[in-house]
Amino acid sequence: MDVNSFICGICGFDGPLDPDAELIESGILDSLALIELVSALEDEDIIIHLTRIDRNRLKTVASIEKLIEEHK
Repeated sequence: MDVNSFICGICGFDGPLDPDAELIESGILDSLALIELVSALEDEDIIIHLTRIDRNRLKTVASIEKLIEEHK
């Protein structure tokens, strides 16, 4: 999954995001978008339990990509 493209798609952005941009603090990734992301990952057999991970692991595209790699 291309995390950057997926987040842009669900959040209505035209271009790629800076991999180190703050997604949650900037409001790019809200709670609904986060649920959509987790659901899409589950469709690819990547299970991430939001209640069991540090919220900082979801701060940037780069940190989300790293988290996904660890759960593959």
